[in-house]
Amino acid sequence: MRSVVTAVNERRWDFASDNTSGISPKAWAAMAEANEGFLPSYGDDKYTEAAADAFREVFEIDCEVFFVFNGTAANSLALASLCQSYHSVICHETAHVETDECGAPEFFSNGTKLLLAGGPNGKLSLDTVDHLIMKRRDIHYPRPHVLSLSAPTELGTLYRPEEIRELTALAHSHGLKVHMDGTRFANAIAALGVNPAQLTWQVGVDVLCFGGTKTGLGLSEAVVFFNRTLAEEFDYRCKQAGQLASKMRFMAAPWVKMLPDGSWLEGSSHANHCAALLVDLIKDAPDVERLFPVEANAVFLRLPQRVHDHLKRRGWSYYIFIGGGARFMCSWATSEDAVRDLAKDICEGAAQT
Repeated sequence: MRSVVTAVNERRWDFASDNTSGISPKAWAAMAEANEGFLPSYGDDKYTEAAADAFREVFEIDCEVFFVFNGTAANSLALASLCQSYHSVICHETAHVETDECGAPEFFSNGTKLLLAGGPNGKLSLDTVDHLIMKRRDIHYPRPHVLSLSAPTELGTLYRPEEIRELTALAHSHGLKVHMDGTRFANAIAALGVNPAQLTWQVGVDVLCFGGTKTGLGLSEAVVFFNRTLAEEFDYRCKQAGQLASKMRFMAAPWVKMLPDGSWLEGSSHANHCAALLVDLIKDAPDVERLFPVEANAVFLRLPQRVHDHLKRRGWSYYIFIGGGARFMCSWATSEDAVRDLAKDICEGAAQT
């Protein structure tokens, strides 16, 4: 269960989520530039074509690209395209497709079952995946057909390319396809210092849901099929699910501006830096415990009640979930001053007796 801690009066939403920030200036300018004249609808415009080509350049492969409004649709429709209703998807027990999609993956796939596996720090282990694949092979059990990974994980941790390669090799050896939930994919790339291909198709990922909203776009998530045959009739799925934008150019235009020049990484790199700064500034605060490694832009802390009370009085809003931890998310728009303000209040609250 997720709950939010907020102040009684004025609230500060800086760290509640990377969804609370606005649209980056470059993305905003791109939408304004696209707001000229008349162009074809439903993705048959020059901006959508250019955006898809930009993805092919960035990933160094002739991939198939579709744009949808949000991450729930991206993940759910991608998984539905890989599964029949009698199949199952293996994912981590904390994965977003399990904990925060309101059953949408099951809904859009007409009942495909999610099989939950454990693993430290939100990451699947080879043993747990192998166990679920081999647990039941009879016709009475939903057949495992997809392995779903998250980059970063829901706990803000990262798979290294070699870890993904091992998991995808295991999955493929049993005939499974591999889906990656990349709602914060840019944060993963920025943190690991690899290129997008090295974390996806080159290590066995078949389809990626690339998050734009948390990268600084107002809306637009890209579903990227590296195996183009898996994208057959995906456009029909988007239409049926209410995800085919009539004015697609406004979803595509920011990608055209931000992908080629690398600016999609700049904001994510800054967000990662702010998370690391926060951890450093509170490292000596008494009774404040870091719950998971901070590898991207998420900081999970176990705080004593006196700190929660102090932060509430000071106006900070943030979420409490996943084992009762307080989650603080940094975004492209997070300022170092805000990080220092938050760290100061955490330390003040922790110092109270």
